Amino acid sequence: MSTEVQISLRTIASINPAKGEILREFQCAGEAEVHAAVDRAYAAQSEWSQLGVRRRISILREFQRLLQEKKSDVARLITREAGKPYVEALLTEVMVVLDAARFLIENAYRLLRDEPVPHGNLAMKTKAGRIVREPHGVIGIISPWNYPFSIPATEAMSAMVAGNAVVLKPSEFTSLVALELEKLLHTAGTPKEIFQVIPGDGATGAALIDSGINKLIFTGSVATGKKIAQAAAGRLLPVVLELGGKDPMIVLDDADVEVASSGAIWGAFVNAGQACLSVERCYVHRSLYEPFVAVCARKAKQLRVGDGMNQETEIGPLIHERQLRNVEAHLEDAVSRGARVLAGGTRLRGLGPNFYAPTVLANVNHEMRIMREETFGPVLPIMAFDDDDEAVRLANDSEYGLAASVWTQDRTRGDALARRIHAGTVMVNDSVSCFGISEAPHGGVKASGIGRTHGRFGLEEMVRIKYVDSDRMPGVKKIWWYAYGAAFTRQMEGFLDLQFARGLRQRLRGLVRSAGVFRGKKL
Repeated sequence: MSTEVQISLRTIASINPAKGEILREFQCAGEAEVHAAVDRAYAAQSEWSQLGVRRRISILREFQRLLQEKKSDVARLITREAGKPYVEALLTEVMVVLDAARFLIENAYRLLRDEPVPHGNLAMKTKAGRIVREPHGVIGIISPWNYPFSIPATEAMSAMVAGNAVVLKPSEFTSLVALELEKLLHTAGTPKEIFQVIPGDGATGAALIDSGINKLIFTGSVATGKKIAQAAAGRLLPVVLELGGKDPMIVLDDADVEVASSGAIWGAFVNAGQACLSVERCYVHRSLYEPFVAVCARKAKQLRVGDGMNQETEIGPLIHERQLRNVEAHLEDAVSRGARVLAGGTRLRGLGPNFYAPTVLANVNHEMRIMREETFGPVLPIMAFDDDDEAVRLANDSEYGLAASVWTQDRTRGDALARRIHAGTVMVNDSVSCFGISEAPHGGVKASGIGRTHGRFGLEEMVRIKYVDSDRMPGVKKIWWYAYGAAFTRQMEGFLDLQFARGLRQRLRGLVRSAGVFRGKKL
């Protein structure tokens, strides 16, 4: 049996995590299929680029209209395939994409048009320069399962409005949502070759990296991101890597316990904790620690866990068994090292195969895995600190640096502390919602990745920067051309004094010495 036939027989299944039912099975795209998709994208991309930004924006506007009309159908599909509550699918997926489209519709033309570059050097005043933004060509996107609609859609829209073609390899767990995105874009007028979905597993993603794409946008684990970076380095493939986080939440001594605790509960448990922006470490000033952990435990116990299609559900299932085992391993390690379980800490087998009770932990420390490794589950570990400096030190004591939050009633104090935290985003008195701010860049530092998506900086990732310079006096030889000589040297010394000397007298002498430089004979 040939290798190609063997590859074509690989299959993946989309499974409802709340019920364990198979929604659909897919044949994995093999290497030949991936390369063919990229070739089709290349063939169509030039015409797409020449279409112009305004025409591409009109297609994006139609996509936005269609998504608004079909918002409920899309949200229900997300819930069935990813498990999150229906209302969360509306808010954290559909609304995010609608607003990202709004941002690009309003701003893409302005941000992508040529930008004039002024020339301060007197010798260059006869030139007119401009920055030209050109599409990379074909951009590959490898997207995760936890936000299967909003992550690939926001990235793809930016790429395509900039004139690129996109080939998307979704998570093997959420292919149906990706195909729904493809359907909406095609119905809106996006050519089929300009946005293509290739369902598959890790081998499919590897084939996409090796296919000759011009840039890769990847969201996923640090381990996989490092492998992708190594593979991309072999041919200097530019990448944007969003690799998760261990986001800290700092509750200062003047914070409102009632408000901050509600923020902690939502920040830790939204999407069952399966968000790279989740509150995964909570640091509370010692003066508030005991009342804070008590109210968090009480609120966690009140949360309603169940099938996301039930409108009363606040926390859905985890995506699969492996994720549950990771949460259990972190919890077991923490308890063995002295952590106290104040709420949760168990599977909810009566609800289905992948449900876990929202869990609050006290007495944690940085020796525990749950304070150092990404848990990606419904667990809120809370630790005490004594002063602001200690809080910043604890927050920065991590290999991750995606986002963080500071909670205080003193905005000036909060902003000052935010500047000291090593993270791509720091929110004061909120968390997680920064992903829904279309104008704001999304991305991190340290092991949380490189590059940005969303907003102006995310759009800049989708283009190559070219500088174009036109001389306004094409019939005049330039002063810096040959021939050189003693007289020319004296003139240039004076010309530099004229421009850059500190004193007026020295500048005037430079003016005299440089006289004649523009009349000198050139080859």
